[in-house]
Amino acid sequence: MITPRDILHGKLLIVDDQEANVLLLEQMLRSAGYTSISSTMDSSKVCELHLIHRYDLILLDLQMPGMDGFQVMENLKEIERDSYLPVLVITAQPAHKLRALKSGAKDFVSKPFDLAEVLLRVHNMLEVRLLHQESKRLYDRIAAEQKVSQRLLMNVLPTALAAQLAAHPEATSGTFAELVTESYAEVTVLFADILEFTKFAEGVGAEVLLGVLEDLSTRFDDPDGRSRLDEGRTIGNAYLASVGLSDAVAEHTIKASRKALSIVEAVDHFNAHSRYKLKLRIGLDLGAEVSSTVSSRKVTYDL
Repeated sequence: MITPRDILHGKLLIVDDQEANVLLLEQMLRSAGYTSISSTMDSSKVCELHLIHRYDLILLDLQMPGMDGFQVMENLKEIERDSYLPVLVITAQPAHKLRALKSGAKDFVSKPFDLAEVLLRVHNMLEVRLLHQESKRLYDRIAAEQKVSQRLLMNVLPTALAAQLAAHPEATSGTFAELVTESYAEVTVLFADILEFTKFAEGVGAEVLLGVLEDLSTRFDDPDGRSRLDEGRTIGNAYLASVGLSDAVAEHTIKASRKALSIVEAVDHFNAHSRYKLKLRIGLDLGAEVSSTVSSRKVTYDL
């Protein structure tokens, strides 16, 4: 939430070729509690200053020698990343107000200045600007988290189901209304879990922890880097694998059992060459399976 303190700490730039106007506006704003106020009487420097400081609000005079306020706004449009011009124009010409708003200004104050009007319009524009920035940051964070969730989802799904989702971008965006499913007459699911992993992780550094997991996940795979099963995924401290997905195989239970033994052997071999002694829990289940995703955040496996 935007607080009154946030508004008073907003970054302001006053642009006017008349020093008296600059000093008057600075005095008004500082007396009201604003703490970050800059100014310039050279309109050609506005864009350069904004690129450096990214002001939350620019109080811009329209009638200036050399480059007037309208040209300044056109130049600001070229550098403002989100196409929002945080400009409050200052004008003594009523005819300029509509043109300024059409040019991208968000509001205006008239000369001669009215203290209450200036402070109210500055406060309102800063509040809108800061809320806009906060909303954009929140949107970007949610979008980034959604991308991570989608990558994780596609990593743990069986290949056949992941392929279906990849063929429907609307499904991974969370707007897919239909249920995406794959069913198999009989499969074996293997789950291997390192016991007391949290306690182990608390006693080692991140670099050691990642090294251990990398070592184990490599040992769980074939020398050529491919899993011995149809589908295998290392998920944190757990290894989930299934046999019989995509291509039905009669010996899926035997393959899964052999895989379980090879995982136990891999951990025993790791323990023999490491000061860390890990223990495993192995789970096997057999039956028909339906793999489905309802949205980008929910995946179900039913046996």
